[in-house]
Amino acid sequence: MKYLNQNEAISVDQDLFNEYKFSVDQLMELAGLSCAHAVVKCFPADRYSRVLVCCGPGNNGGDGLVCARHLALLGYKCTTYYPKPTPKPLYENLAYQCKRMEICSIVECPTVEMSADGFDLIVDALFGFSFKPPVRADFVPVVELLQQTKLPIASVDIPSGWDVEQGKLQDCDLEPTLLISLTAPKLCAKHLKGKYHYLGGRFVPPALQRKYELNLPDYPGNELCVEI
Repeated sequence: MKYLNQNEAISVDQDLFNEYKFSVDQLMELAGLSCAHAVVKCFPADRYSRVLVCCGPGNNGGDGLVCARHLALLGYKCTTYYPKPTPKPLYENLAYQCKRMEICSIVECPTVEMSADGFDLIVDALFGFSFKPPVRADFVPVVELLQQTKLPIASVDIPSGWDVEQGKLQDCDLEPTLLISLTAPKLCAKHLKGKYHYLGGRFVPPALQRKYELNLPDYPGNELCVEI
């Protein structure tokens, strides 16, 4: 199985949009749904029912909003923290859908202590493979929460703050318990020390797999994600 560098990850996305005519919201829905299913496999609702979903300003954050909606449908009590909502209809609609699903939203980042008391799991959907440091001021508190918390973390595609190829940039960077790689794993996933690594995104066209020599694993049965 191939691990993508940053340029390859960008090219694969662009091919999905331009060559295969996927829309952003379509891929976001498929990605977020597969993330929710991976969370269910690793963190069952009877033990990890209270989930804080931390969403960033781009596509990764959109994946997180979709994931929160599906987790709510799967029996979890989700709360979203979305410190800088993206002022575009797609993201506004995703946030509105969460609201109408009766998913709580908080406007201030909880402390480490508050998170430990109020949640069982954190979903990290802050930054994707386009992230470049430094972290913007709006996101410093939540990044510090992710670095300091003792709660398990499920990261969407890239652990937030990691370099897409090199992995951790600082020793204090977060270490997720679960990483859900989307479409194909990125090079940083080779540095993962957490317990679980899943691949989500059962939508990659065969010709695209061949073009980039992805050698993706087979998804079992009707599963939307596969452990790697």
